[in-house]
Amino acid sequence: MKKTLALLLLALSCTAAFSQQVASRAKAMRMLAFSRPEYMIKDIKVYTDTMTVYSMSDQVIYPFGVWESMEHYITENQLHWYRESGYKKYFDSMEVSINRMSRLDDSYLDLFYSIWTRKVEVLAGRVNDPEVVLANGLHVGVSKDEVFHVFFKKYPKSYTADVAVLKVVSAAGEVAEIYTFKGQKLRHIKVETAYKYY
Repeated sequence: MKKTLALLLLALSCTAAFSQQVASRAKAMRMLAFSRPEYMIKDIKVYTDTMTVYSMSDQVIYPFGVWESMEHYITENQLHWYRESGYKKYFDSMEVSINRMSRLDDSYLDLFYSIWTRKVEVLAGRVNDPEVVLANGLHVGVSKDEVFHVFFKKYPKSYTADVAVLKVVSAAGEVAEIYTFKGQKLRHIKVETAYKYY
């Protein structure tokens, strides 16, 4: 009797997990139909409270815009940044020059000038300051709806109600913009990269 009950509970939990996975995939496929063409979204995955969007747009790779020098970025946005220069190791033998731009509220950007693209590339970053605006117009403090409307033309509100984290990842998986919500507001923005060299 105990074995039968245990097997029944195991079967029910597997069925519930499978149906939840199917529902998440169906939700992702429906959201894909609502995506904006300029972001060239190729796939969406939903797992618990995180929605991951895979985009082929250059905006994901250059979330703060395309700049030819760090000085140009600093003077253009007219925000006061503290700048530190240093080096980081890559492939255990190569060192590259990194500039950390930081603000008093712990917002920071790790930037480097790429000799291949001749542009300023973002290596990592975290934005807590509402005055720091991304190239797509998003900044800390905007509503969850405003964030989703940047990437989607329309969508059922119930599909995003449980989403606490929106990750927008470049098609090659090298750059990810991570939007974290607290309630219905954007709490902070993080940029992560998997660059191995420049």
